Amino acid sequence: MNNIERNKQNMNKFKDCINTNDKILAEELIDSKAEFASLISEEKLYGGSGYLSVVDFMRRSFSDIHWEIIDMAAEDDKVAVNWICTGTHDGDFMNFPANGKKFSFNCMNFYYFNEEGKIIKDVAAQGLIGLLQSLGMFKSVK
Repeated sequence: MNNIERNKQNMNKFKDCINTNDKILAEELIDSKAEFASLISEEKLYGGSGYLSVVDFMRRSFSDIHWEIIDMAAEDDKVAVNWICTGTHDGDFMNFPANGKKFSFNCMNFYYFNEEGKIIKDVAAQGLIGLLQSLGMFKSVK
């Protein structure tokens, strides 16, 4: 299997990892030195445990949050993923009280891999704005 196919296969495992909060799988798929910026921490987060801390944060506000891969494209050391994220706002989120609303939004992420096939970088596009729009907390300009 070439690196591109391996990285795509690892993205499917990564989807399972974030949907099940599997710490062992996170350590297998995410390099321990991978650095992630997040709204939940002023400090950088590292590795699988750092990444899953963001997932844990989301689950406290949206207990049934779920990610599905809609489309994926890969080349060299990167994979672009179009996700659909669904859930219910059943816990406080960034000073917004739970409102019970269901949400669904698309987001795009670019994942970069090292030679061992582990994620070393995740670059998100839109993401949070799509969530806030679908919950009625942010109005887009038309």
